Amino acid sequence: MFRIQSAARTFLLFISLACALLLVAHAQQPQPDSSAQDEDDVVRVETDLTNILFTAIDKDKRFVTTLQKEDVRVFENDVAQEVFTFQRETDLPLSLVILIDTSRSQKDTLPEEKAAARTFVQSVIRPNKDQAAIISFTGKPTVEQALTSDPVNLFFGIDRVTIKLPPDEETGGRIATPQDVAAKDYDPTLGYTAIWDALAFTVNDVLMHTPERTRRAIILLSDGSDTYSRVKKSEAIELAVKANTVIYSIGIGSQEFGIEKDTLRNVAQKTGGSAFFPENEAVLNASFKQLEQELRSQYLLAYTPSNSARDGSYRRVRLEILNPELRKRKLRLLYRQGYYARQK
Repeated sequence: MFRIQSAARTFLLFISLACALLLVAHAQQPQPDSSAQDEDDVVRVETDLTNILFTAIDKDKRFVTTLQKEDVRVFENDVAQEVFTFQRETDLPLSLVILIDTSRSQKDTLPEEKAAARTFVQSVIRPNKDQAAIISFTGKPTVEQALTSDPVNLFFGIDRVTIKLPPDEETGGRIATPQDVAAKDYDPTLGYTAIWDALAFTVNDVLMHTPERTRRAIILLSDGSDTYSRVKKSEAIELAVKANTVIYSIGIGSQEFGIEKDTLRNVAQKTGGSAFFPENEAVLNASFKQLEQELRSQYLLAYTPSNSARDGSYRRVRLEILNPELRKRKLRLLYRQGYYARQK
């Protein structure tokens, strides 16, 4: 019995001694230095990269896919920047929204728009890699199909898109009654067109929730005439630029309402996209085909800004072709014309 108790005391003494040695060893180890962590944060901030996606098109509107790093120079606020990364970007996952104007001006062309959108989805969306959503809008946006990689669901979403007429036109000219207003599906904004509200909603409520490493794009089908938005056009463009979202405008209207081409060009160019103005169904299909090629023919250029201030300011971006042989071909570079610096 004594031998057992003695052995137990010896074992407990050994454990206590081992714990003491471990505590001493831990005390002697260098502890993390908070100032060193701050320095790491500073390094991380200083190496933040600005990414610019762009495409190159020659005078015959053919995509140029052979550019090299030394062929292009980038300026930020007119100051030349050192390019850190330059590569073809053909396999980045896509996050697309097809945003369709369903106001009265689209009544005659909507069937062709839907057919072209179906073909585009079938050609572009890669299951389990890309995703797309279908949103229609008049005075307010309606999500016909949330982001999905399933083309079949996207086809159903496109099928659900219909022209939304104001109450008096839907009822043969009768003024909306109190019963109409009380109806669950009554929308007093029908008949109006809120393009900038729809773009803001698409960026904030849909595309902002997609992964950072994805190519975000909006395909806007509209005549460009906004009659209702609370969001300004400049605000919608700013939101798209901050979210690194490219807008492609497809101008479609009627002889009665016309198309605001300058407006649609402006929105596209400031976000790095293109504007198309198809005159018939064949040209509309060709426009979607060109969109498909553009999305697969982009370059990624990245640089660390020489202005490292995290002040949230807008920085203008300009790309130039340096190669004299390429200059002779009069290449046109499509890219977002600026970005907003990060804030502290």
